[in-house]
Amino acid sequence: LIVFVMMLMGSMLCALVAMASGLRVPASTARREVVTRAAAMAGALVSPIWPAFAAPDYAGAKNELMDLIKADDQLGPTMVRLAWHSSGTYDKMSKTGGSGGGTIRFKEELAHGGNAGLDKMVAALEPIKSAHPGISYADLYTLAGVTALEAAGLKVPWKAGRIDALTPDAVTPDGRLPAADKGSPSDTIKALRTDVFYRMGFNDQEIVALSGAHALGRCHPDASGYSGPWTQTPTLLTNAYFGALLYVPWTLKEWEGPMQFEDPSGKLMMLPSDIALIQDKKWRKYVAMYAKDEKLFKADFSAAVVKLFELGTKNLKAVDI
Repeated sequence: LIVFVMMLMGSMLCALVAMASGLRVPASTARREVVTRAAAMAGALVSPIWPAFAAPDYAGAKNELMDLIKADDQLGPTMVRLAWHSSGTYDKMSKTGGSGGGTIRFKEELAHGGNAGLDKMVAALEPIKSAHPGISYADLYTLAGVTALEAAGLKVPWKAGRIDALTPDAVTPDGRLPAADKGSPSDTIKALRTDVFYRMGFNDQEIVALSGAHALGRCHPDASGYSGPWTQTPTLLTNAYFGALLYVPWTLKEWEGPMQFEDPSGKLMMLPSDIALIQDKKWRKYVAMYAKDEKLFKADFSAAVVKLFELGTKNLKAVDI
């Protein structure tokens, strides 16, 4: 359809340019030569608008995302967080939220408590969006997530076709993302299971698998208020998070910040919502499974994260990246 429209526009411009330029056709001049000359003049007018109609270069955008990560490997985990949080607002009952609208770019959603600090990543991706106007923000943010996961050691499938919401009216209410602490273990477990993950349509096994994303990155006091990495390899996706949960003796950290746990060295940390995974019997069995079998974890994580990144979307299509 786009090609047809451009051909039609080109033909119309050919005629208009020929008329405007006073192009006359002597009897001895071949019609083909006139059309060629007019088309060349029209082409100069059409070519500047052609990039806006060109097919999105998803592979090119992915390469640029990977270049960002290569320049600063700490950006990778934040890209995963951006993709996760842009998707984790979905509600299966109301069919609202999810990655489909790219609404996390709006200041109204960035102001949500769980998104503290993500405004920097949204800004960092803006040059790539400008270079690829045919790619929606919604696609770009989830593409950033899967690109970062690949850089961390796990290639997951991805589909394109998300359509951006045009206004902040599509932003969902604050409170749909996982909270690190709800005041008590039972309240934290209930909020995670019922209010967040069951609301999106995930089961207990998927909850634990997705929690394995905490193998990546770290908390920053100037963003979430918490501090420190979960694992010793925060740029690699492994099952180390689950092994640490089960086998490290975690104790309360004595500091001025919010309640969190630390390992004996004081270098690693866990949130109350992490410790909840071994406090709940249903979740703990999956923690033990993944701690023993990294291949199983990565397979289950891949399936769950694909499901997460496609929440709130429709008519997606596979593309080469």
